[in-house]
Amino acid sequence: KMPLIDDELDELKRCCENQIPDSKVVAAVPAMVRVEITKTTFKKIVCCLMFPNDYPNKHILIELKSKTLSDKLLSGLTKVCEDEAKKYLGRPQILKVLKLVAKFIEDNPLCSCSEEISTLRSMLGSEDTLKLSQKTSTINLTITKNKYLLKTKITIPENYPHDRVEIKTSDCNFPRVFKVWFIENSKELARRCVEAPKKPKPNAPKFEVKPSLLPAVRFLIENVQRYPEEKCQICKQILFPEDPEKVIHNEKAAAHVERVYCGHAYHHDCLILYMKTPPFQNGKNCPACGNRIYHEKWKVTPELAEARWATEQAKLRELGDVVEFIRDCTL
Repeated sequence: KMPLIDDELDELKRCCENQIPDSKVVAAVPAMVRVEITKTTFKKIVCCLMFPNDYPNKHILIELKSKTLSDKLLSGLTKVCEDEAKKYLGRPQILKVLKLVAKFIEDNPLCSCSEEISTLRSMLGSEDTLKLSQKTSTINLTITKNKYLLKTKITIPENYPHDRVEIKTSDCNFPRVFKVWFIENSKELARRCVEAPKKPKPNAPKFEVKPSLLPAVRFLIENVQRYPEEKCQICKQILFPEDPEKVIHNEKAAAHVERVYCGHAYHHDCLILYMKTPPFQNGKNCPACGNRIYHEKWKVTPELAEARWATEQAKLRELGDVVEFIRDCTL
């Protein structure tokens, strides 16, 4: 048996790195074979192979290791490799197994985010869909809530997670401002995972790249599922109509939905009335969470808001005086 093993080890040393792209033979001795297959710094698998006593009549013993790929994925791949080795009982098996591992990494670019994908699946509702395309390294996601939906195509780059995911919308029946907010914020979350802040906070830890798929897509799922049932914080009515066809896109309409910085939402006119009504001291706070209300449309200081309110009240009093004067004249 030893001559057979020695011959297989010699063949491995001669052929492995030529026949299997991105492979490196670290050790090839009767006690153990160790080969590293590195597609990217994140897609790297260390293959540890040992000869059982009755080799090659029994399959080679296989252990796959990775600092980045999930244990669940490695466990499944190990089982597939064992089944492959069993096809060649009585013959050399090592190169067959290594070629299978290399082909798996090549044909399954989404393996670099398999754990994140599993987490995202657990967050989806019964009507949501998540479809993978290993061929194009993309994820097609449809999030649905009460007839409202967002369809996105997420591309996982070759050098993930060092490069961020790319997110594009294919369909959305929310108002335009919400559609833009969904996508642009998810893109921003992805960017922050891979790009260090230009002005880091004092004593902040050294920036490290993080996977961007989960935080970016989790944001989409949570908010698409949230807003169709969100209530106006002033009138307490559901903000969006039951039928998405009746959603209001006119940003100046009374019932147009306005989302403020803290994430809570209001009807357009409800928010205007609230912002223009005292008290104004220290600005206006969100009734739901108590945070200061920030919105692009209302960049007004408390002092200016109070002055405007006082002016309006003065005009109302003047109008009231005129009405009273006319009433007195007609009596």
